[in-house]
Amino acid sequence: MKNPKYHTADLSTKSFLITGGAGFIGSNLAEYLLAHNAQKVRVFDNLATGFEKNLAPFHNNPGFEFMEGDIRNLESCKRAMEGMDYVSHQAALGSVPRSINDPLTSNEVNVTGFLNMLVAQKESKTVKRMVYAASSSTYGDSQNLPKVEETIGKPLSPYAVTKLVNELYADVFFKTYGTSTIGLRYFNVFGPNQSPTGAYAAVIPLFMQALKDDIAPTINGDGEQTRDFTFVANAVQANIRAFFAEDMAVNQVFNVAYGERISLNALWNELQAIAGKNIKAVYGPPRMGDVRDSLADIDKAKKLLGYDPRFSLTEGLRNTWERF
Repeated sequence: MKNPKYHTADLSTKSFLITGGAGFIGSNLAEYLLAHNAQKVRVFDNLATGFEKNLAPFHNNPGFEFMEGDIRNLESCKRAMEGMDYVSHQAALGSVPRSINDPLTSNEVNVTGFLNMLVAQKESKTVKRMVYAASSSTYGDSQNLPKVEETIGKPLSPYAVTKLVNELYADVFFKTYGTSTIGLRYFNVFGPNQSPTGAYAAVIPLFMQALKDDIAPTINGDGEQTRDFTFVANAVQANIRAFFAEDMAVNQVFNVAYGERISLNALWNELQAIAGKNIKAVYGPPRMGDVRDSLADIDKAKKLLGYDPRFSLTEGLRNTWERF
């Protein structure tokens, strides 16, 4: 699938840093920027949750550079930003269950690491803007549907706390130091390069792996919980739009989603239809810290970023299954 073009600026004169660029969303963003002749794309990653294989297609591209390092080290963050025009901060320890099992490491990476990035941005002579990965987990216990940016509840997990703190720090740095940041609250992004392995894998790659292996997946809870699943090309578009958005979008957060929701049971049925298989799921206990229902209002992103998600859930699932 050839991705549509989401920018009008000449990327051949611009350099981009992607933290966590060996990960799922970051590698898809790097692919877009290099395909559109960005002057420089520097990926900064410690390969803790990212994969070298996600970067392999870029190594022969003269505009690509890989810098191994950790956002928990301030000097490394400063080095990574040297000479860069735009920063996409995707590096984080995702997963609600991981944060419940190990809140300290989630905090070190997601809060201290983010603070280091803000300090490095504040001191950079070249960086014009940082676009960072926020999270729909910030809506917490708010019952409102669809989720509107201005109305959040109390976080339900340590992970959600870290992502809320990111937004608060970004706001304070903007007001105190004038740093230009835009936060993207991702809603259940999925697509190529998303790993089905590890204790904290996301539901769609787990479902796909189950279909590939002809085994029953385990659904947590009754499977009637709903999510606004978003194909990764839509998340890439939001990042590109945010880099070049008008100043009135600065120091704001935006929902990045498709704007429709589906239950996990219906999702499993749809995936079976795409794969041409028929396997009954098994059910396990509900996951602690999980939000029951999720649906995004994307009007603000449409209005201020020009965000226009091109890929529906079904299109995204078909594309991901083919690549899987």
